[in-house]
Amino acid sequence: MNPITFHENDLPVKDLETIGLASGGQLLLNVDDLKALLSGRRTSLLELHDLETDNIKIKSINAKISLKLNESGKLDLLINPIYRKTDIPDFLNETEAQQLRKGEVANLLKITLDNHGNKKEMLVEYDPETKEFIVSDTDKILAPDMVNNEFLTPAQKEAYRKGKEVQIADGTKLNYSATDHHGIRSNKLRLVASILIDGGLSYMVYKGLNAMFNQKRDQKSAEKLSPGYHQALKDIENQRGFKPHEFEQSRSRKGR
Repeated sequence: MNPITFHENDLPVKDLETIGLASGGQLLLNVDDLKALLSGRRTSLLELHDLETDNIKIKSINAKISLKLNESGKLDLLINPIYRKTDIPDFLNETEAQQLRKGEVANLLKITLDNHGNKKEMLVEYDPETKEFIVSDTDKILAPDMVNNEFLTPAQKEAYRKGKEVQIADGTKLNYSATDHHGIRSNKLRLVASILIDGGLSYMVYKGLNAMFNQKRDQKSAEKLSPGYHQALKDIENQRGFKPHEFEQSRSRKGR
């Protein structure tokens, strides 16, 4: 789960304008891609126009974009294109890389050493859209405290951080995925995830979620939402003072 990390006012709008994703100071991103950016994730695959770098002009390119804080505390725009050649992380062997490339496994958990010789647990995924390996530090993956008004156990939160499937009592299944622009996949089309921040709950409403890795889902079952989901929406309404769908519209007014 990735709560909102950046503020919309801090976005590098001028940089977004140069690649056709903003115009006249107004963003031209759909609400899901905007949320992905503000949450520190990568967007879905976008068609970017009129790129220019190192005296090379590119009329059009498909890529995912993301943000990164620079040393001065400003947000830099990162462009993740479709790579012709995939660089394999040095802690993966060829067999493991092939398993990920071929979609035989959703992810692999690897133990590596940092610059100080300390062990670090890394979750490795393969993004078939950009043809690159995505590596996440499991210590930095934030697991939700609640899903659809149900608290996750410490074991469930640990499993989530390791990229494993988690199932709660209402039948909702979910898992973390850095390659998905939502940052999360589920057997349900919607869910409400919550985390405890400064003694209060921060809510994230997810819509249009992609299915679990290599799993087909029944559309009727995916659309059937539990009482816990609806109660979580009511809690958001009570917390914010207006209905959840009004909040979502306020987030998407600048979307196209």
